[in-house]
Amino acid sequence: MIRISFKMLAVTLFAALHAAGVMAQGDLPVHFSVQQKVVSPTEVDVIFSGKIDNGWHVYSTGLPADGPTSAVLNTEKAEGAKPIGKLKALGREISNFDQIFGMKLRYFEKSVTFVQRYQITGKTYRLKGYLEYGACNDENCMPPTQVEFSYSGKGPDGAPEAKEEVKDEATETPVAVTADSLSADTAAVADTLSANIGGDLWKPMIKELQAFNGDNGNTDRSLLYIFLMGLVGGFVALFTPCVWPIIPMTVSFFLKRAKDKKKGVRDAITYGVSIIVIYLTLGIALTVIFGASFANALATNAVVNIIFCLLLVVFALSFFGWFELTLPSSWTNKIDSKASSTSGLLSIFLMAFTLALVSFSCTGPIIGFLLVEVTTSGSYMAPAMGMFGFALALALPFTLFALFPTWLKQAPKSGSWMNTIKVVLGFIELAFALKFFSVADLAYGWGLLDREVFLALWIVIFGMLGLYLIGKLKFQSDMYGEDKPMPVVCIMLGMVSFAFVVYMIPGLWGAPCKAVSAFAPPMNTQDFNLYHNEVKPKYTDYEEGMAAAASQGKPVLIDFTGFGCVNCRKMEASVWTDPQVADILNNEYILISLYVDDKRPLAKPMEVSLPDGTSKTLRTIGDKWSYLQQRKFGALVQPFYVPVDAQGNVLGSSFSYKEDVGEYVDFLKKGIEKVKN
Repeated sequence: MIRISFKMLAVTLFAALHAAGVMAQGDLPVHFSVQQKVVSPTEVDVIFSGKIDNGWHVYSTGLPADGPTSAVLNTEKAEGAKPIGKLKALGREISNFDQIFGMKLRYFEKSVTFVQRYQITGKTYRLKGYLEYGACNDENCMPPTQVEFSYSGKGPDGAPEAKEEVKDEATETPVAVTADSLSADTAAVADTLSANIGGDLWKPMIKELQAFNGDNGNTDRSLLYIFLMGLVGGFVALFTPCVWPIIPMTVSFFLKRAKDKKKGVRDAITYGVSIIVIYLTLGIALTVIFGASFANALATNAVVNIIFCLLLVVFALSFFGWFELTLPSSWTNKIDSKASSTSGLLSIFLMAFTLALVSFSCTGPIIGFLLVEVTTSGSYMAPAMGMFGFALALALPFTLFALFPTWLKQAPKSGSWMNTIKVVLGFIELAFALKFFSVADLAYGWGLLDREVFLALWIVIFGMLGLYLIGKLKFQSDMYGEDKPMPVVCIMLGMVSFAFVVYMIPGLWGAPCKAVSAFAPPMNTQDFNLYHNEVKPKYTDYEEGMAAAASQGKPVLIDFTGFGCVNCRKMEASVWTDPQVADILNNEYILISLYVDDKRPLAKPMEVSLPDGTSKTLRTIGDKWSYLQQRKFGALVQPFYVPVDAQGNVLGSSFSYKEDVGEYVDFLKKGIEKVKN
């Protein structure tokens, strides 16, 4: 049997965690500085230097009109100067094909520099304008963001008096938005912005929304779920060949070596507590070493997801019996000898540590699977909570059997059933490996794991699991000499596995398959889809939509979106197409979609104050909706969904990008229940 050292796996896993750690982010994920550089007496460059937070990217210049927001420089005033050529993008440009937009997108990560050159034509010059850019990560997009500049200076002595060469003209062609792309009721949006901002519909609801988001208990439920997942993992690990046979031997040892039963029970409890301390320390170490922000980065980091996929495949093959994961034997020998030569609490702790080392070939893949799952949950305390649940389940039988020794006689004996558990876990880890590969596939746009390919692989995996459970498939680790029928429990579980396969088969032709929607790629990756259930917003103007809600007595779902928002299209394709979601949006809500990158100009630019005390000039209808989102709800990313009543009061927590149909339905129903109550 092949043996693989834990050192190689540990180095790989921890290197992946370290590479995914990110710095704490401010309010904006992209930070630009602007400077003027005199190239010659007649030429000057305006340079925009951007630092991009990890996980985010800024789109390049000159993308097609129906794509995301390109970087565009708008020159509002150029007295005694004129632009030379177009805006140039400098840096390491990445080019990938995007399936949502059906085009190749170009963008920058980490850093980018945009440069616009001007020719000085007058004795003095004055430049004023702004750079507009778009930024996204794997979950959200920023609205088109502006970086303003204003410079003046002297030109050549012999030049004529300065005159305005360019006015209100962009040096790049902006993204074209036609009235046909919007609903007819917004073809002519009223530019009564001052009156709107002063009205009740625009009143800030930031604190109220924060209260809903803070009270919805998602974090607490998430940690409870992680704890329960760890608890289940620990109980599963108990019934493996590396742990179960050790329990009666260890408990008997404590009871026999003690002078009285009370001391034996006390030693067994100490042994159990030591197991908890060891595994809990591992979970806390992950959190302390990599910081509070690393978990969020893991959820969307493509390279890390590939590594996790490969790790789970390795763990699965180990459970199938192809090879055995082992720790260096010198570790076990040293700890065991230390435990024998010491006494008291330290001796018991070292014995518990020996158990952790000896049982690694069975517990290692379970711990690895658990850590991979919890570290991609985005929760700061997830590793510690998961390890606490795992250790508690692992330590519990040592204490219980010490308290009630007669239970040992009733405990099932070691046998082939423990290997069956290992193989079943192998199938489960193999299935979950595809989930992590799917994240990387979507991020890089490879198109290797479309939805029907994913479902086909899951159908094969769970079909083979069913065959194994009913005894029609054998592995090298199984006892071939035994020709006994499978236990009834295995037969029943095999039937469940086959039923799950039958449930997934219609998904190959586009059926929603809600039970796997959180794991499978989004519906828009399906090449052959016989299912269509589109949702279109009734209104794309805030005031008109709110007036309709007041007249019809319905709640409102405000959808802050964008023509160039990739993840907005993903939500519409994979979540809004669900029949239950579509029914609620079409019949229970007034759906208002506000496009923050709508380029149609307002009648007159307007300067407004932002919540942080800075000011911003609103020039387009998209600027207006972006300002509404920031002023009223304190948010800037898209997609961003928030339920409100006809007076603009929030009805529940907000929802961002998450392709989870069940959670989105619960989110919508809470808003409706709030109105009814």
